[in-house]
Amino acid sequence: MTEPTAVLRPMMRRDRASSALGMRVEVDEPGRAVVSMTVRDDMLNGFDITHGGLVFALADTAFAIVCNEDEQVTVAAGADITFLKSTHEGQVLTATGARRARNGRTGLYDITVTDETGDVVAEFRGRSITTNRPFPQADPRTEEDA
Repeated sequence: MTEPTAVLRPMMRRDRASSALGMRVEVDEPGRAVVSMTVRDDMLNGFDITHGGLVFALADTAFAIVCNEDEQVTVAAGADITFLKSTHEGQVLTATGARRARNGRTGLYDITVTDETGDVVAEFRGRSITTNRPFPQADPRTEEDA
């Protein structure tokens, strides 16, 4: 992550993919997450618009944060995205996620991706499953989980 405004949990400090994409965690609180990313030239597809997979990745990162709100490892069971507006290099995309329902081991979460003007770029719906996996152990060379 670059220049976070929220305190990063160990899960996000270890998230090399989100970090490589320049994502910034703005809000990380139970049931809600906000993550932003500036579109770079290397994020454009052959039509010079933001690659849909990278919009999905931004939404998926907000989803990961919002569905991991306790000490259980929770992962995606599935997700759908609807693209509503294309974006371009230099634009700032923001994914705002919210818990809709959580029951037992499953959950349902909505993520809205907007551009810097507040226009909706995409709507993402994620379905989660809580596992019995342990959290990865801290790598003392790269972080302090204490």
